[in-house]
Amino acid sequence: MDDQIEIHESLILAGGFGTRLQSVVSDIPKPMAIIDDKPFLEYLLLYLYRQGCRHCVLSVGYKHEQIIDYFGDRFLTIKLDYAIEDNPLGTGGGIKNGLHFLERENFFLLNGDSLFNVDLKELAQYHFQNNADVTLSLKRMIQAERYGTVEIENGRVLRFNEKKFVDNGLINGGVYVASKKIFNNPALGKKFSFEKNVLEENIKECPIFALIFDNYFIDIGVPEDYNKAKKELIILFNKDNIQNVEE
Repeated sequence: MDDQIEIHESLILAGGFGTRLQSVVSDIPKPMAIIDDKPFLEYLLLYLYRQGCRHCVLSVGYKHEQIIDYFGDRFLTIKLDYAIEDNPLGTGGGIKNGLHFLERENFFLLNGDSLFNVDLKELAQYHFQNNADVTLSLKRMIQAERYGTVEIENGRVLRFNEKKFVDNGLINGGVYVASKKIFNNPALGKKFSFEKNVLEENIKECPIFALIFDNYFIDIGVPEDYNKAKKELIILFNKDNIQNVEE
């Protein structure tokens, strides 16, 4: 089917060290943190499977052998490829390192340490509707300080704000539709930040859009939220249809 109707490929950034989780999870990549006898990454892949994903590239680095040994080359009906970083490349470099595995121009991009239960087809439709280079999923947060906030106007991203306490703001939910062409700039090199060097530096020149969702969101980056995920994801994934589960 035409690339501008459906997207069936994704890339997950799964190379994190999990520094802030060391007190409860040690010696494993952050996405492999265990929840109910399964790694967090398995829940992400199940989410993608239920949304129709057929091919996923895992951008891996720290102790990547653990991820490859666990999942192999397939998860259910999803074909898996691994973009391995011998040295840390940053989020942007990690993405660019895996682009050659992807067959189509547009793909879903996910952080490997968070799950945002958005409708990927709706996000893709919005991306194509606006002829965007990147489309973010946003979540409204009350009294948040762990995340930077995003300002938008008529769907277009105007500004990324640094992390600070806010009473009410929109945060980047870590699920995107991205186009390969935004990584073509030779000035990017091999090691760079997707957030800083791609999103923030291209905000005026490139069409970067965002769509707000009120769906379930969890980030396992700190022990408190990792423990929260242990309770909530079991309930979430016991439902017949993940898209119908509300926060």
